[in-house]
Amino acid sequence: MPKSARANKPVRGPVISRRGLLCAGGLGLMGLNLANLLEAETVGPKPGTGNAPPSPIKSCILMFYYGGPSHHDTWDMKPAAPLEVRGEFASIATRVPGVRICEHLPRSAKIMDRLAVIRSAHHTMRNHNAAAVEALCGRTPLRGDLELLANDPTTDFPCYGSALTFLKGGPNSVPSHVALPHVMYNVVKLPGQTAGFLGPAYEPLQVARDPNAADFRVGEIELPDGLTLRELENRQALLSRVNAQMDAAPGNGGPGTMNAYYDRAFNLLRSDAVRRSFDINQETAGTRERYGRNIHGQSALLARRLVEGGVRFVSVYDKVHNGLDNWDTHVNNFGRLKDQLLPPCDMAFSALVEDLETRGLLDSTLVIMLGEFGRTPKINAQGGRDHWPDCYSVVMAGGGVTGGALYGSSDKIGAYPDLNPVSPGDLAATIFWRFGLDPLTELHDVNGRPFTLAAGQPIHKLFA
Repeated sequence: MPKSARANKPVRGPVISRRGLLCAGGLGLMGLNLANLLEAETVGPKPGTGNAPPSPIKSCILMFYYGGPSHHDTWDMKPAAPLEVRGEFASIATRVPGVRICEHLPRSAKIMDRLAVIRSAHHTMRNHNAAAVEALCGRTPLRGDLELLANDPTTDFPCYGSALTFLKGGPNSVPSHVALPHVMYNVVKLPGQTAGFLGPAYEPLQVARDPNAADFRVGEIELPDGLTLRELENRQALLSRVNAQMDAAPGNGGPGTMNAYYDRAFNLLRSDAVRRSFDINQETAGTRERYGRNIHGQSALLARRLVEGGVRFVSVYDKVHNGLDNWDTHVNNFGRLKDQLLPPCDMAFSALVEDLETRGLLDSTLVIMLGEFGRTPKINAQGGRDHWPDCYSVVMAGGGVTGGALYGSSDKIGAYPDLNPVSPGDLAATIFWRFGLDPLTELHDVNGRPFTLAAGQPIHKLFA
């Protein structure tokens, strides 16, 4: 029988009927901006470990490349296919004999012995927003394959980091899940970035600033000007008394609902460990250059600092929906990959893997590189490739994965899986399994409907 995270009890978000009171004076009284700080750790129920390996990982960095990178032109090249499929890029040898990848991934080729490539990932969502749910939650959205699928907190599935925060908890001194360096939009906020039906208390700490900027700072973890730690604690005590009275009122949820909600934010504000983790200026100039002095490179470096500081899950989002500034290469696929997209990706990803290994963090940190889908086998009239969820590649490193492994394969033109197809549900089950969680653990939405933590099976062979 599936294990239940809350036996027959719906997971509900914090009660917000007191929002009027807080807006009228509570938050102003505190002198704090807590809007983005309701994402810290919480101690949750402990499900069974199922098939958990002896040493579960401590953290995961998910690097998401918005738009859908072409698998044909990166990790699963088809040199024997017709020109209209194989394209114009050549392949290069890697550190693993017989494994070749794109010539524009030279740094990744040198660390191929630490990487594993899944070449048979697939799902059925052909639009960015719906496909993002597959990639970031491991789930097929309940409302189907909609291009402008919008967020609905009552039915949305939680992203990986939010589910981990709910189930595993952890110290209140650091957030469990951090997302950076921006929120992704495709007209509407891209689904898959939120806690969904788990509620606002499990949202990630969202950083929406460029870590490469000279004045980079995360104001949400800094005390407001003129406010001392002693004054902060006095105001926390006052807010706790206000919330205790509100919790006792009929219809306002269980005792301590709001206290627990805000205590996590106050703990972050008083945490030197969090401030040190975000202080990217402590890195040497050489390290910063190695990752790349651009928003993606410095986001990857910040992710390393965060897991080193105890953050369990870090989501690094590359690119936004802004004209041609993303991996949605319908036009000029090869020029954009070669000149704009692959070089900073190659530099940041390889630096992250090497840096984690040097610091002794790679075995305990799983790194995942993916987009929401791949691209069509056939090149279109504009020299681009279109959306293709039927087959694409996912790259993994660390966390006990077998380095140099290729799992699954695509057919001769990279159109469909040929061997060992992998669904987003399988990837989700693998992530949770590596954290020591049972993928069959049940979660419940606000209406009490049960959902298993993951809809697939862990890929045990990648960690043998």
